[in-house]
Amino acid sequence: MKRTLYLAWHYLAFHRLKTAILVTSITLIVYLPVGLKVLVDQSSRQLTARAQATPLIVGAKGSPLELTLNTLYFAADYPEPLRYVQATRVDRTGLALAIPMYVRFHSQGYPIVGTSFDYFEYRGLRVESGRQLAMLGECVLGSRVAAAIGAEPGDYVISSPESVFDLAGVYPLRMRVAGVLEFSDSPDDDAIFVDIKTAWIIEGLGHGHQDLTRPEAASAVLSREENRVVANASVVQYNEISEENIESFHFHGDVSDYPITAVVAVPLDQKSSALLQGRYQASDDLAQIVRPVTVMDELLGTILTVQSFITAGAVIVGLATLATMALVFMLSLRLRRRERETLFKIGGSRLSVGSVMASEIVVVLFTGVILAGVLTALTSQFGSAAIRALVRM
Repeated sequence: MKRTLYLAWHYLAFHRLKTAILVTSITLIVYLPVGLKVLVDQSSRQLTARAQATPLIVGAKGSPLELTLNTLYFAADYPEPLRYVQATRVDRTGLALAIPMYVRFHSQGYPIVGTSFDYFEYRGLRVESGRQLAMLGECVLGSRVAAAIGAEPGDYVISSPESVFDLAGVYPLRMRVAGVLEFSDSPDDDAIFVDIKTAWIIEGLGHGHQDLTRPEAASAVLSREENRVVANASVVQYNEISEENIESFHFHGDVSDYPITAVVAVPLDQKSSALLQGRYQASDDLAQIVRPVTVMDELLGTILTVQSFITAGAVIVGLATLATMALVFMLSLRLRRRERETLFKIGGSRLSVGSVMASEIVVVLFTGVILAGVLTALTSQFGSAAIRALVRM
């Protein structure tokens, strides 16, 4: 047996290119349907787990899928904004806990999530190093964000402008890192969390500037009229909130009209959930309420349908490839007729020669299956990270 494998191995090693092509073909034939099933199963578990943990989402009328992906995974396009009064509306019903969400801005490619302290408690997020948010202008980093950008408590991150040509003159906000969250193996690890008022300051709805009543600001004052001061464009606006200037930061207008992207509603019980959903059934209501589980089930139904077509295609291609490989082996045996005759002449039996030829096929198949198993194991290990990366894109 050892001699048979020795001859088979050296033949395959000598014809490296043909062997590599055959092994690659076998690997892909086995791996594609199996690896695809592993990815789909992992994505299904991830999507449904977070959706099941989030009972209801209130958002502006539009695409329920876009609203769900933005709220749960901080992905997809920025949905239609909702007024903050909608969070107050949910809270006043007494039927559910209202957690406002404002997911619009980014820093170094990572989403900045404006929310309230209730979000951290609801998701079970704990601070690993540093502390929780305590003042405007501070942020808390997800574990993967902190590792990727090398930030620690006390460092700073800067919000990215939405456009290079920002005609509104809103400056990027320099935010101090208050703490880093524990690893949770969820989209929260890839986000930067701030108080919702900090998110409004990033948008320019709130700002801080030098005290116009002080002598050094005289050049920036156009006119004074009782308690009203009109300043020109030279007034210095702060792009960082510190203990020294936090008192100068303020908001204009009614905060209830300020934008949010969604409200995560956590009902007290099943009855409260039904009652709350019933309050958003009016056709003239500007807001909609969605159940993330229903939305993700519809998405998964589409994914599974696509998977069926891809699997069927992979099987057909695999069968065609196997037929081609069988033809290659048959032609190879015919071309190697003189080789077999030589082996017969030096005393090799038909069984021994046939064993050598069969061993070559077995080695190729075995190697391809082993490599496919390795790729499947890697997919199972790192597939979840790849899925999160694709969702973020």
